Amino acid sequence: MFFQPISNKPALFIPQFEALVLSDLHIGIENELREYGVYADSKISQMESMIQEMYDEYKPKEIILLGDIKHSIPSTPFYEKKHLFEFLKRLQSYAKIHIIPGNHDGSINTMVPDNIIIHGSDGYQKDICGFIHGHRWPSEKIMQSKYVFCGHTHPTVRLTDRLGYNSYEPCWIKTPINIDSVKERYKSYNLDMIMVILPVFNPLCGGSAVNVEGIVGPIDNLVVEEKAEIYLLDGTSIGTLKQLRNK
Repeated sequence: MFFQPISNKPALFIPQFEALVLSDLHIGIENELREYGVYADSKISQMESMIQEMYDEYKPKEIILLGDIKHSIPSTPFYEKKHLFEFLKRLQSYAKIHIIPGNHDGSINTMVPDNIIIHGSDGYQKDICGFIHGHRWPSEKIMQSKYVFCGHTHPTVRLTDRLGYNSYEPCWIKTPINIDSVKERYKSYNLDMIMVILPVFNPLCGGSAVNVEGIVGPIDNLVVEEKAEIYLLDGTSIGTLKQLRNK
């Protein structure tokens, strides 16, 4: 496979580019949770530990962050800016950092260390790969890609046992694109495109049960439900989105 989801971690590795890809870090989300009476510690250290483990194993030369690096909108408090800056500064010691801004990343270019590469919110293309956040339609250029990687949805799947109890598990989605939807919006595109939706990286973030609530954002229009394969983080294939909707 061209890309490699990392077992039991919400990230993937692309050997050809020596690139680690992850999405939705939502640095600072714990502060919003406290406003609602939910007291949780920052997961920055835990996220850094995961990145360190993956770096030690794969030695990436690039780390590509698919948006929503920070959490607070529309304004960002000082302490969140500080934590964001320090986190990215430490990340730079591992590899070159790319950011594709998400809907939570307004003015992020003013909050990051020097030499962080910030792309347009309509995506970043490298060779046969396109990288987007997922909160807006991809650019025409991105639609020429063989593989498109995105976040935003925070995908989980609702699983129901024999006793009727529900559990929610983070998941990956791999799907071909819906040609009928694409034709309505784009003049040119890659007919063989595969889109991969990444699970959220920050464990404090909630998820959207895609087999109940659907996929968040305009990328929902690009998904072919009967062919969209759902995988748990350990790599287990549990069926297509359409099959899981019917359970």
